[in-house]
Amino acid sequence: MQYISTRGQDAPISFADALLAGLARDGGLYLPTEWPQFADGELMAMTNMPYAEVAARIMAKFTGDDLSFDELLGISQNAYATFSANNVTPLTRINDQIHLCELYHGPTIAFKDVAMQVLSRLFDHELKKRDSKAVILGATSGDTGSAALEAFRGRNMVDIFILYPDGRVSPVQEQQMTSVIADGAYAVAVAGDFDDCQAIVKSLFGDLAFRDHVGLSAINSINWARLMPQIVYYVTSVLALGGLEKPISFAVPTGNFGNIFAGYAAMKMGLPIKHFICASNRNDILTRFFDTGVMERRVVEPSLSPSMDIQVSSNFERLMFELLGRDGAQTRDIMTRFNSTGQFTLTRDMMASDINMFSGFRCDDAATLNEISQTWRQDGIMVDPHSAIGLAAAREAAKSSDDQIVALACAHPAKFPDAVEKATGVRPELPPHLADLMERPHQRLTAAATSDAVACLIQNHSR
Repeated sequence: MQYISTRGQDAPISFADALLAGLARDGGLYLPTEWPQFADGELMAMTNMPYAEVAARIMAKFTGDDLSFDELLGISQNAYATFSANNVTPLTRINDQIHLCELYHGPTIAFKDVAMQVLSRLFDHELKKRDSKAVILGATSGDTGSAALEAFRGRNMVDIFILYPDGRVSPVQEQQMTSVIADGAYAVAVAGDFDDCQAIVKSLFGDLAFRDHVGLSAINSINWARLMPQIVYYVTSVLALGGLEKPISFAVPTGNFGNIFAGYAAMKMGLPIKHFICASNRNDILTRFFDTGVMERRVVEPSLSPSMDIQVSSNFERLMFELLGRDGAQTRDIMTRFNSTGQFTLTRDMMASDINMFSGFRCDDAATLNEISQTWRQDGIMVDPHSAIGLAAAREAAKSSDDQIVALACAHPAKFPDAVEKATGVRPELPPHLADLMERPHQRLTAAATSDAVACLIQNHSR
């Protein structure tokens, strides 16, 4: 198993090298040279397996000779022992057509834990094998940061710096990040929005001299190893709902396109999925693309679902690479144009038929509050604003189809208590292991929204 860049200029590399590199040196994102396939009967055989074993079997298809199945099984079992739900990502029935896939039973009560708990252990395994260290740099619109800092805290082979937009994450999200007080773990408040944070990360990875000097690596979903474990809950959801006989659809709240691309990867491996609904908030660059074929960057507008307040969806480059027949040169040209002009257009005749697997949906703050309220009143289920957007998309799709639809529930409602209380009149409580979160001591670093400022900060604080 080897990995190639979406921009076509880097030579293929191994899984372990792609894991530690994160972003390709030509600025592209890594994908496997070909999609591994499920063998006849393999999916059915996974139906009654423990979640950690399903995860190990799926990830083994992407790691090649770099990790044995037993090593992956140990990593998976260790990672998912940190979750409060025995089956890790349980399904909750909303009605005959719609189920919620609850992805928030990990340590930081957000879906990022599903991948991050695995990723930190993969880094540990590979860095110890190489007897080397890494400096991890990531950007977060809320949940990635707390999941990463929690997963990587206290790991001697890694220093981790997480950039987040100052004042644009929820108080609970910020407290989760800044209350991780450990050597080599830093939450960095940047004077800008998430797209500024993400641009700094990409810029520093593009500075090859700096990247090599500090041993820079990535844990954002630009790192393929972050997406790989997310394939698993698409598989387990399909198996639990009998989707091998009648394919189901997924409604995915997404800003950076990583979560939904993991589902696309599962489909490319042979998992029967009928359709993906890409659910956006008011920052609807992805919905506008699926409606019109135009990708146009606009100003980020703060919303009740801050983890989706994004106008540059990094992982869309992976889908575009697939839709353009894996043409790295064309992908590179389009991304260069987008970076300079903030816009590009793809017509249907330019893209592979996989584009028909996707549709867009948008949900403003008022509709988000309405969905939270409706779900609480009618179904007795409390959802956070991001999950509400996915659920609203599923409800809309169910009006014109009898398909089974899984809506991904991405965060515990207590991560966004103000919005949930406004909609329901009830303030959600944090789970017991986080009950004292808001009283914990905290610390943070600050930086201007420039690559130079963050580079200086990294050099001054790396161990």
